[in-house]
Amino acid sequence: MKRILCALLSAIMLTGGAAALPAMGPLHAKSAALYDASGKMLYEFNAEERLQPASVTKIMTMLLAIEAVDRGDVALTDMVTGSAYAASMGGTQIWLKEGEQLSLDEMIKAIAVGSANDCAVAVGEHLAGTEAAFVEKMNSRAQELGCTGTTFVNANGLDAGEQKTMTTARDLALISAELLKHPKILDYTTIWMDSIRGGQFQLANTNKMLRSYKGLIGLKTGYISEAGFCISAAARRDNMTLIATVMAAPTKEDRMADASALLNYGFANFVSYTPDLSGLPKALPVDLGKEKTVALAAETADSVTIEKEKAGELETRINVPDQLSAPVVQGQRVGEIVIVSHGAELMKVPVTAAQTVERKSLFGIYTDFLRAALMKGA
Repeated sequence: MKRILCALLSAIMLTGGAAALPAMGPLHAKSAALYDASGKMLYEFNAEERLQPASVTKIMTMLLAIEAVDRGDVALTDMVTGSAYAASMGGTQIWLKEGEQLSLDEMIKAIAVGSANDCAVAVGEHLAGTEAAFVEKMNSRAQELGCTGTTFVNANGLDAGEQKTMTTARDLALISAELLKHPKILDYTTIWMDSIRGGQFQLANTNKMLRSYKGLIGLKTGYISEAGFCISAAARRDNMTLIATVMAAPTKEDRMADASALLNYGFANFVSYTPDLSGLPKALPVDLGKEKTVALAAETADSVTIEKEKAGELETRINVPDQLSAPVVQGQRVGEIVIVSHGAELMKVPVTAAQTVERKSLFGIYTDFLRAALMKGA
């Protein structure tokens, strides 16, 4: 029989149902979304509409680059050579010359800070051989992340001709959430001003919200006339990271206003919650084990984003058996901690055995039996 310990979280004690979230004010953009860093949707507005993202495309380019670095496939010190094709890119660029070499570190910096179209193509070629092969990787990775409305046609979002990069505010939020799993990227996306080429070329971040919005940590702006003003804006406050994606805003000011409104809405109405696991028993008895008990461990619980009004209505259920039977293997799942909100499961934390307990031998069992019999007779 399982022991079920139910305790109302002590953080905030409230009764009654949670109030509905306040309505989000009107936005200027055609499409927008608000997600947390885990990829949980908090608010959407026409978030499935397929639109051009312009340079926000580069969040996928940066994701593939930083993933390759973290896997050890490439190093930030690797030299990237600019091809004639990469050097031919228009729009925002660092005027890369054919045959010029810059470190991957400087290339990523130029992409994240200066939105360099030429560097985005050069990095794609460095990672995949050709931009076309890199675009295949971009689209494959988007599918893996659950992006249903995304088609990349280049590494930088600088669309020309009939082919156009298309995506959605939802998909951009999912890609952004994945990018934020790599803390190294913040070394680039939080830069306000810097330089490359030994200080000879100055970079100024295209994301002006870095100076105007508290807690902003990136990620990327975008603009071409066909796409309008776009942004993936990530901000961190009180241990909670939120992502606001805005597509096809009419002006630069509208883009900033919409992203700020989305983030303000998120920080005002949601909170990061990490469950209190202190009610978990330290150990459980083990039947026929060489040790009488086995210590328990709970996996580190990830925080989840919940509505502030529901924070005091959560229930913690610790589900573990009264005892275990030997053998017990270290890491073996023996129960779980479930966080419930109004009867709905919010999150589940596995409980495991912290050590191995072997089963007693037949001789050991027989010895215990004799000892118990002798004690009873005494």
